[in-house]
Amino acid sequence: MSKPYQLPPMRLKGFLLLIAILLPLASSAQKPEKPNSSEIYEDLRKLSFFGTALYVAAHPDDENTRLISYLANDVKARTAYLSMTRGDGGQNLIGPEIRELLGVIRTQELLAARATDGGSQYFTRANDFGYSKHPDETLAIWNKNEVLKDVVMNIRRFKPDIIVNRFNHRTPGSTHGHHTSSAMLSVEAFDLAGDPTAFPESAEKYGLWQPKRLFFNTSWWFYGSQEKFDEADKTNLMAVETGNYFPTRGLSNGEIAALSRSMHKSQGFGSTGSRGSQTEWLEFIKGDFPKNKEDLFEGVNTSWSRMEGGAAVGAIVDQVIANFNFQDPAANVPKLLEAYKLLEKLPASHWKSIKLEALKKIILDCSGIFLEAVADQQETTLKSDPNIRIEAINRSNLNVKLNGLTSAVVKFPDMFAAVPLATNQSYTASSVSGTFSPLAEYTAPYWLKEPGTLGMYKVSREDYIGLPRAPQRFLVQFNISINGVNMSALRNVVYKFNDPVDGEVYRPFDVLPELTSAIAEKVIIFANTNPKVIPVEVRAGKANISGELSLELPEGWTASPSSIDFKLDNQGEKQRFNFTVTPPANQSEGYIRPLLTSGGQKYTQELIQIDYPHIPFQDVLMPSEAKVARIPIAKRGEHIAYVKGAGDAIPESLEQIGYHVVTLAPKELSLANLANYDALVFGVRAYNTVEELQFKKQVVADYVASGGNVIVQYNTSRGLVTNDFAPYPITLSRERVTDEYAPVTLLAPQHPVLNSPNKITASDFEGWVQERGLYFPSSWDNQYEAILAMKDKQAKEDSKGSLLVAKHGKGHYIYTGLSFFRELPAGVPGAYRLFANLLSIGK
Repeated sequence: MSKPYQLPPMRLKGFLLLIAILLPLASSAQKPEKPNSSEIYEDLRKLSFFGTALYVAAHPDDENTRLISYLANDVKARTAYLSMTRGDGGQNLIGPEIRELLGVIRTQELLAARATDGGSQYFTRANDFGYSKHPDETLAIWNKNEVLKDVVMNIRRFKPDIIVNRFNHRTPGSTHGHHTSSAMLSVEAFDLAGDPTAFPESAEKYGLWQPKRLFFNTSWWFYGSQEKFDEADKTNLMAVETGNYFPTRGLSNGEIAALSRSMHKSQGFGSTGSRGSQTEWLEFIKGDFPKNKEDLFEGVNTSWSRMEGGAAVGAIVDQVIANFNFQDPAANVPKLLEAYKLLEKLPASHWKSIKLEALKKIILDCSGIFLEAVADQQETTLKSDPNIRIEAINRSNLNVKLNGLTSAVVKFPDMFAAVPLATNQSYTASSVSGTFSPLAEYTAPYWLKEPGTLGMYKVSREDYIGLPRAPQRFLVQFNISINGVNMSALRNVVYKFNDPVDGEVYRPFDVLPELTSAIAEKVIIFANTNPKVIPVEVRAGKANISGELSLELPEGWTASPSSIDFKLDNQGEKQRFNFTVTPPANQSEGYIRPLLTSGGQKYTQELIQIDYPHIPFQDVLMPSEAKVARIPIAKRGEHIAYVKGAGDAIPESLEQIGYHVVTLAPKELSLANLANYDALVFGVRAYNTVEELQFKKQVVADYVASGGNVIVQYNTSRGLVTNDFAPYPITLSRERVTDEYAPVTLLAPQHPVLNSPNKITASDFEGWVQERGLYFPSSWDNQYEAILAMKDKQAKEDSKGSLLVAKHGKGHYIYTGLSFFRELPAGVPGAYRLFANLLSIGK
């Protein structure tokens, strides 16, 4: 075996850049791919198509998976989805994660979707700051020039022949500002990608590129109705049949697309597969208009001759495709090796890098060669020395040898001769102790490592920008020969274990801090001056570590004790330590931050682990902190019943200010049971997601009539389990106020909800986050009184449906679209005071 080596810094940078370019070819999961003969055959067919398509939209779940799957699986084009954001501003239907953590989940869901439909995934640095009514607002918050820079860079790097926009760039203000902005940026970047004066840094790194044509993926929806679309002039439109059936997969394109879309589980986008003919419509926007409206790639050389010297390689590949041996894929390898040797000798080019890597993978798959590098632990620290064990096995009758192992981060034993990999005989080796040397940074989502702005993530590593995740960092290069032909294969170090239920489970191998800390409650409200005990959990990233824990506090706050000594014996061990924190007498807000000191090092991060079955396990590092707020709050009543909706943290927030909250299942909603509670609160989108609530209107109305207090938080206008959910009619709409700074007018300044037990003024609407509210009612029965008015800058009239209160019998029924589900977890004082008034009305 050849001697392992350390890549020098400059070579390492170029090596990581190459991996970054080829990264989208790999699966997002840690579990290795094990393709069958049919899958290898389809990969081989894709090898012979030299066309590239880029789909562009704003968020995860905006992409048209039917068209992406069609391009990737039917046309065989190299296809990617460019999402402007990671979907950080959406709601989470599967767990408590919001904002940055939701962005991590939705990034992985996109990668899972692309692994399903055959595409690749890219991003910009834009942050999904929430709903925006106009692209002017969107592009101002995003920093248009920087996002445009990212779009141009992605085009130059991916080099698409055709670009397809999901949204219409000509209709600003008619839909989500992020949507229109994504199309506007794509249209502008189409020309700039080939302009040497535009963003010269990416031009130098990736070269200039001019796509052939740009389309808008239109449909009848954009025309207002199917009838209007049928009557529209379709001169500039191309019809694409996307309902084809793929016998080698046993699935139609519509079924693959549905499986892909169903990966967006955090947004509740599970989809049922469709079969039969389906048409997608593409409107020509820019570039060379195709004379043949049956060919999206007209005028693009999509054959092997596109690459200098490629025709000879293509001729061999075509022979293998025509005579592919499904029963014994290894029988195809000798011819594929001929193609590989020819391709290796061709001049360096964009397509050579892509096709050489793809051909290598096909050869390895045909040969049944399995290569893996597995760590003996899921995590390590910068100073630890895990054992890395490799496995290599040749499951064919080909002459395969393992000639060496090389890695920039780990050393393996020197071997002086090549190791023959006998048929179906596993070869294993372990790393040399004391040689693990990770690149000096922790493993975490790269876009979260530095504080950003409301609209943009900050990414100092420019070669990372646009990638779904950082390039694989712990690579082992297997140097092998097959029938005398040398090639290398890269494998990232992973961790795996056996689960009694799930069997073999793969997880990423991560480098984490030696110590992390966490305060479970991210917002801690002090309604009075009484001290609270605040637990801080300390976690050991390695065994036998000790140190000191203290708290950084806002001015005027105190903690006892001032510091705590600790010792943890085992890696992964957690201990909880309590501090008694006392607030100041007056209203005050700030952050408390645990500070860990050990061996002269300071540690200030929290480790958050995200584990859902449909995406890979994720270790996320965030600043360890909790917001504390001294908010003088008066309240009436004590016991609150809560019906969960699509997921929010309102119950925990209410408990912070002294309420006792009990979560009730729909079947527990009886008049006798509700008589024990001072108020009944429905979680966000409860009437969208809880089917049983369609049968509970009378119980809720009777509870209100008997003196109860009901608060229903926002529901979307589409997908209600019943339109008849309130004691008096309400019509929901998509109306919202997205500007969190929008002035609020008190329409009913004398109403109890604005006066008792807390006096609500305009100052209580300061410091709100992301938005004022959403899905406000557009009309309501005159039994309701509108309490507030507000509007965005672009709106002509005030919206008055954000907070409606109706007297019904002895009690009160309240419907509110105000975004309490965002404001209370963010510790917004005015939102707490107003919600306490809503709970207290009539008491």
